[in-house]
Amino acid sequence: MIYFLQLIFGIVSTVGFAILFHVPKKNIFISALVGGIGWVVFAYCRNEYGGPLLGCFLAACMVGLLAGIFSRVYKETATVFTIPGIIPLVPGAGMYYTTLYLINGQLEKAATTGTQTLLMAGSISVGLLVVGSFFKVHYRLTGTVKRIIEKM
Repeated sequence: MIYFLQLIFGIVSTVGFAILFHVPKKNIFISALVGGIGWVVFAYCRNEYGGPLLGCFLAACMVGLLAGIFSRVYKETATVFTIPGIIPLVPGAGMYYTTLYLINGQLEKAATTGTQTLLMAGSISVGLLVVGSFFKVHYRLTGTVKRIIEKM
């Protein structure tokens, strides 16, 4: 039940950013579904494995995978689904608290929070990079195989 609520919250927050980023109306629900599923993966990994880094990485991989699939299905660019989909994962609160700790002179807390925030952002980018590279290699290989077969 808790993950169903997490899915709903992820979808609602992604819809808001999809509208803000002018995603075409026909793709708003799909991009929201991508963001909701990514948020559920993050919440599950955070709860079951105790840390946000693995959750951010796997959620970004899921967002990238779904965005790549839906971009082919709906003949749109993957960014239409990726950008709104990763918004729930972005560690905005971590940046806020890092800045707050710096202003208040709590340098040790600022360093800890800032490091964790940067690692989370890095794991999001690496997750998207891994899946994006997989799609590029996959489509190049399948295109190459098709050309070889056509020449035979």
